[in-house]
Amino acid sequence: MKKGTILTMREQEVFELLVLNKSTKEIAEFLGISEKTVRNHISNAMQKLGVKGRAQAVVELIKLGEITIE
Repeated sequence: MKKGTILTMREQEVFELLVLNKSTKEIAEFLGISEKTVRNHISNAMQKLGVKGRAQAVVELIKLGEITIE
């Protein structure tokens, strides 16, 4: 994990796939984890960020430079 990051590497991977419009199921299959684990990563990240939804989490992560949209 790079210095100053808020998310774990796995949480960051999940959100990078979310911004590519991947579903929970697609993310789970791509990363080789369960859908519940994907949802847990998203929930943990939202809690760390103090936000209530995935979209708000994405906005905050972009503002913080944690993820980018290409």
